[in-house]
Amino acid sequence: MLNRLWLGFFLVAAVAALARWLLGGDAAVFAAVTDSLFAMAKLSVEVMVLLFGTLTLWLGLLRIAERAGLVELLARALTPLFTRLMPEVPAGHPAIGLITLNFAANVLGLDNAATPIGLRAMRELQTLNPSSDTASNAQILFLVLNASSLTLLPVSIFMYRAQQGAPDPTLVFLPILLATSASTLVGLLSVAWMQRLKLWDPVALAYLGGGALLLGGLLAALASLSAAALASVSALVGNLVLFGVIVAFLLAGAIKQVPVYEAFIDGAKDGFGVARDLLPYLVAMLCAVGVLRASGALGYALEAIRWAVHALGLNTDFVAALPTALVKPFSGSAARAMLIETMQHYGVDSYPALLAATMQGSTETTFYVVAVYFGAVGIRRVRHTVGCALLADLAGVIASIAVCAWFFAPR
Repeated sequence: MLNRLWLGFFLVAAVAALARWLLGGDAAVFAAVTDSLFAMAKLSVEVMVLLFGTLTLWLGLLRIAERAGLVELLARALTPLFTRLMPEVPAGHPAIGLITLNFAANVLGLDNAATPIGLRAMRELQTLNPSSDTASNAQILFLVLNASSLTLLPVSIFMYRAQQGAPDPTLVFLPILLATSASTLVGLLSVAWMQRLKLWDPVALAYLGGGALLLGGLLAALASLSAAALASVSALVGNLVLFGVIVAFLLAGAIKQVPVYEAFIDGAKDGFGVARDLLPYLVAMLCAVGVLRASGALGYALEAIRWAVHALGLNTDFVAALPTALVKPFSGSAARAMLIETMQHYGVDSYPALLAATMQGSTETTFYVVAVYFGAVGIRRVRHTVGCALLADLAGVIASIAVCAWFFAPR
């Protein structure tokens, strides 16, 4: 999939550049394409420098939380819910703790760190699977929730915004929180419908209803605020939550007498390795996207979409952010490259860049996750996994457009 996508970017760019030269007489297009290649290669390294620090910091802190027992505590708190959503998984099974740790990494926006934990969880679930090649109900629910982008504190997106010079990197905190809540809810409900899960069970209703009340209360509190006030509140809450999580992890480690410095260093070493392994993918995709933009191909595609949206009588403000959403189900690195390129092209705090960041935080690399997670345990028949995961992605995109129109759209 990635081979075709990456090659397709360059082939489409080549056709667009030739068309601009032969039909439009624009011979400078090839110089622009070449310049874009080198500029994007340089940008990849600049982004990676900050990514090294971000992943190292948060994986170090996550290790402190793990050793302080916060992950185990969260797993125990969620066990009553998991036993209803995944009735074939026994209480206390190792998969529950790994699923919780995977969700914790995703909640912090550490999608690359969450993957190895998620693979371990999938292997544990496979030990309970009566079929060697068909996905179980528990595996499907875990994967769809994973693919619904459980990102409540998207530190990676904050990092990309900071690297591009955003005055307040956490400005998109509340929009992402609302949009990712919508995608996760739709993912859960679609799987529950397919698997006939009893969400009306009193325990399940207590968990899900409590979450819905919190989200509804947040929406009610925000409903009367102006766009400027919404942006200000989002930035303030984002910074408070971000710093609050750090302090909570450190205090929990101190209370449990965890050697916090040594634990942090131990986890940070993993972050360094994860970030290092990402550099080739980031260079590959940023260069491909840069060529696509410089050749004019991306502009032509967006104009065609904008024309179609306008013909339907709809507002076209969101179209410039769509490249991130369109490639996200196929490739996280391509979507990341599209997001960074949108920030570079329109400005880090422009409406398209803010919307693209929200879409990035509320959607997931569905086909990649399905291929990697199920491929790791030999699953070939995925049943309703892809349909439910793509439905969650669509909900995330629609919610992102609606929420960003509320928070950021030009008045």
